[in-house]
Amino acid sequence: MASTVITITDVVGATRKEENGKFRFSPVSVVSLLKEKTRKHDMKKLIHSIKVGVALVIVSLLYLLDPLYGQVGDNNAMWAIMTVVVIFEFYAGATLSKGLNRGIGTVLGGGLGYLIAIFSQEFGGVGNSIIVGICVFIFGGAATYTRLIPSIKRTYDYGAMIFILTFSLVAVSGFREDQNVMDITRERLVMIVLGFVICICTSLFVFPIWASDELHGSMVAKFEKLASSFEGCLEEHFRLDGKDNEEIQPISPFRICIEVLHSKSKDESLINFARWEPWHGKFGLSYPWKQYQKIGDVLRELTVLILSLKVGLKSSAQDSMALRHPYKQPCEAIGSSLAWTIRELGDSIKEMRRCQSEAFIVPKLKSARQELSRVVSISKLEKVEDADILKIASSVAALIEIVEKLEELVKEVEELGELASFCRN
Repeated sequence: MASTVITITDVVGATRKEENGKFRFSPVSVVSLLKEKTRKHDMKKLIHSIKVGVALVIVSLLYLLDPLYGQVGDNNAMWAIMTVVVIFEFYAGATLSKGLNRGIGTVLGGGLGYLIAIFSQEFGGVGNSIIVGICVFIFGGAATYTRLIPSIKRTYDYGAMIFILTFSLVAVSGFREDQNVMDITRERLVMIVLGFVICICTSLFVFPIWASDELHGSMVAKFEKLASSFEGCLEEHFRLDGKDNEEIQPISPFRICIEVLHSKSKDESLINFARWEPWHGKFGLSYPWKQYQKIGDVLRELTVLILSLKVGLKSSAQDSMALRHPYKQPCEAIGSSLAWTIRELGDSIKEMRRCQSEAFIVPKLKSARQELSRVVSISKLEKVEDADILKIASSVAALIEIVEKLEELVKEVEELGELASFCRN
């Protein structure tokens, strides 16, 4: 009887082929998914560019309209425009983070600089210069040192830099300016606040681009990518020699894994931006974004294991089908079960529901572990040479490590569901 090939569309848009109940990896579907995401990202870039242009036009009215220009003056209007240029970021959370950092740094630096300027004026002449120089050295150096502390640099580096800039400008300008130092500080602070308000309103209320949505979507996509890559490794290993070589592109599983491995810095940035964002959509104010970092770390560790499995399978790719046949069926069944587990965990995060670990996932992982222990039984390997036994044992050991890492991943996803109060089925 001829086999039937059907196409199944997954929740994220990827396509897999199943033939007689066995998985078939389709790299073309993954490439299509990546192209679709690229088009969406390009549209977001266009929206962001338009929003920045609108914000610049609004703040430029301080120069273009004579009544406004007469009120603020040339120097002060420059601070408003500069604020828009430096704090308007791609994601709303990044804009809010830089804006608040700039506001806090400006208030603290301006206030301290004003006090130092007033205090130094009491000494007059050379004493004034000495006091200002000493204070700029002490506070500038201390603030610079705090920027080197990892926890502060990660979140408040920009605020510390603005503190140094504002403090130095206010303290030093008070030495030469004929205008009152308090007036200088107040006017510049008002212009910075004006630029900040324009940026925040444009970023949050005009087609906002949320870092939290980007992080949530990219995390879900990693699960699908790893599941497809895992299936691709096993499919490539167990297919008949010389059959369907053109259907499986050698770059697909490897490149997918590399993308996941290189996502750490981007995930950390998105997590930092998402923590600043206000309540919106399905994400509340106290959403556990740090848990996404833990899940991402486990996913990257799982990626390393999948790559090691791919290398191990590639080393035995020249083995005859007679050697691979005894463990072909159990390994394919285990591969399908593990791929289903990875996708189920990703779907639970996407749909923000509790994963049914005790009912479905944990029993499947236990069954996979037991089946793998039987694969290397003496009855199946008694006629195989020692070198071939080592190849099979190393591949099975890699699968066992993948099962153990999936058990750890299940715990992290369960903890996310508890912290974020995901709904139950």
